[in-house]
Amino acid sequence: MTIVYDDADSALFDIMDNQTLLLGGFGLNGIPENSIAALVRKGVKGLICVSNNAGVDDFGLGLLLQTRQIKKMISSYVGENAEFERQMLSGELEVDLVPQGTLATRVHMAGMGIPAFFTPAGFGTEVAEGKEVREFNGKKYLMEYALSGDFAIVKASKGDKFGNLVFDKTTKNFSTSMAKAGRITIAEVEKLVEPGEIGPEEVDVAGVYVNRIFVGKNYEKRIERRTIAISK
Repeated sequence: MTIVYDDADSALFDIMDNQTLLLGGFGLNGIPENSIAALVRKGVKGLICVSNNAGVDDFGLGLLLQTRQIKKMISSYVGENAEFERQMLSGELEVDLVPQGTLATRVHMAGMGIPAFFTPAGFGTEVAEGKEVREFNGKKYLMEYALSGDFAIVKASKGDKFGNLVFDKTTKNFSTSMAKAGRITIAEVEKLVEPGEIGPEEVDVAGVYVNRIFVGKNYEKRIERRTIAISK
């Protein structure tokens, strides 16, 4: 049975309202552009999206915020997206802000099958409200639960027809962990190759974690904020 799909629309066919999605990428770097566009077209509502942030107003997850398809964001950063900030402050969007390292570890633990862990991050702040606290070697730690999803959606630079994935440089960020933490993992790739063309030492995520794969098109690869230095 092949795991290769024609496009994003066919690969995301069974995503439904009110499901939890883990979306790879960091800012606008390495985000699954084709899949996000397909979700907009599909019109699913009430999504819980787990991502470091929500892109910008007119790109990335910002597109799903514009169409009010996201009911909750679990993320670590609000900046660069005015609509995200507006919906959060107005109470239209539920937001669970998580320290970045804690967010990454929660997803990583889910992929490893570990249900919870202890971290010092957030102790003594609002992050600690309602959480179990334990002391280890004289230091306070919060218990955090692993964070999985109904679907994990990631974008890789290359993949093969068995689902083995290669990520380019820093696009690995959250994506390698998220690919392992979804009940169903969907990967869009810039290039799809035959089995055996990716060497074992190149593989960032093994195909055993990937349920569907397709070749994306027309990637914009935007820069979140361009800074230009002018020399005198």
